[in-house]
Amino acid sequence: MLSGLLPVLGVVLMLFSVTMLVPLGFSWVLQDGALAAHASAAGLTLGAGLLMWLAGRRHRRELRARDGFLLVALVWMLLPAAGTLPLLLQLPDLSFTDAYFEAVSGLTTTGSTVLTGLERLPVSLNVWRCLMVLVGGLGIIVLAVAVLPLLGVGGSQLYKAESAGPMKDEKLTPRMAETARGLWGVYAVTAAVCCVAYHLAGMSWVDAFLHMCSTMGLGGFSSYDASFGAFDSPAIEAVAILFMTMAGINFALYFVAVRRRSLAVVWRDVEARVYLLVMAVSVAVVTLFLMAHRVYPDGLTALRHAAFNVVSIATTTGFASVDYAQWPIFAPALMLVLCAFATCAGSTGGGIKLIRSLLLLKQAQRELVRIVHPRAVVPVTLGGRLVPAQVLASVIAYMLAYGAVNLVASFVLMASGLDLVTSVTAVIASVNNTGPGLGQVGPAGNYQGLTDLQTWVCTVCMLLGRLEILSLLVLLTPQFWRR
Repeated sequence: MLSGLLPVLGVVLMLFSVTMLVPLGFSWVLQDGALAAHASAAGLTLGAGLLMWLAGRRHRRELRARDGFLLVALVWMLLPAAGTLPLLLQLPDLSFTDAYFEAVSGLTTTGSTVLTGLERLPVSLNVWRCLMVLVGGLGIIVLAVAVLPLLGVGGSQLYKAESAGPMKDEKLTPRMAETARGLWGVYAVTAAVCCVAYHLAGMSWVDAFLHMCSTMGLGGFSSYDASFGAFDSPAIEAVAILFMTMAGINFALYFVAVRRRSLAVVWRDVEARVYLLVMAVSVAVVTLFLMAHRVYPDGLTALRHAAFNVVSIATTTGFASVDYAQWPIFAPALMLVLCAFATCAGSTGGGIKLIRSLLLLKQAQRELVRIVHPRAVVPVTLGGRLVPAQVLASVIAYMLAYGAVNLVASFVLMASGLDLVTSVTAVIASVNNTGPGLGQVGPAGNYQGLTDLQTWVCTVCMLLGRLEILSLLVLLTPQFWRR
């Protein structure tokens, strides 16, 4: 099985090496001292990819469903290893465990970090960290799906394994590669507009590029330890709120909206409407809560900080404008709950996705009706469309796995010596690809103080969350390996 996957892994690695030219270009222009690290990293990644492609080129074949899941898992474990190279070559005191954590955090769009003194790092190293978020946002696999058919390797199974959400078989175009290219096109154009907007709001072009990457990928990496608190600018925060909110909506809706030349497509989507309603209500609730507890001297300031930080955490971005862990506990706790379900399927956000929550509520409603009317036939519909039974079963299975992963990982961290608040919130933040939790890993701290075991637990949680748990857990079943 693995021999047939080698050429595909090689192609993905070679594509990944091309992205390393971006920080290399920044380093060459800015002369920040990291040119050799980026050049060596790009060369090593390209060479490894080429060797894999040459070793397996005779075994190329159409990918099957099992191949897709295995390949996605291998890619998301292999790419962070390549992503560590610029960090390890430039920062010799950084351990492989911490470097791998940082790379996984970037590519899974989590935004957790083990690094401090970000302002003192070479600019190109921060570019690389944030660029990994941008690439991971829509998925390096989707990019590969757009290119692999040109190389004679089919990729529809990859797209299904990588795509977020319970309904993965719907095609926006007749050809999967065309769909992937369309999604990346929308993603790229929106990212360019975001970068320009940040610059117009007051950021330098370099900062605008860095924070555009993290905003569009909903990853939360920054080039400042204080995150957005370093800018202290309502205009910059307003731009971030707008684009974080946009990135939390299914990008397929934007794709269809462009083709039909109408934004009505977005508003007619049930999940998008509920998402916007949840965001608006949550911001209002936290604002009123902060005002009631007199956390800020006036309502406008409370609204400013509530809107930014609620949207940031709810969309699983992880930026912070203030240390919201100092707010009365209801507010940060509510924000962490939101990060678990608020974003839409097909967005760059993490969590269980809002559509799953809606389907669970619909299922619960049906069971309540059945209690009163046992013989009633009550179909589950969403947006006027019948939801297949297999989708509902998949959602329930996912939620059981999601709960089990959070519970087990939290207990492992507590057993390793972490306190309850840090353990539980670190796992929630990692599985939901959010970044900051509370306690030791709150917005004013980071993950640097964790032991190697604790760091690896969070790393595995990030990977499980990014691949929606079942895509990885299926590899542990005996049935998967039977021919």
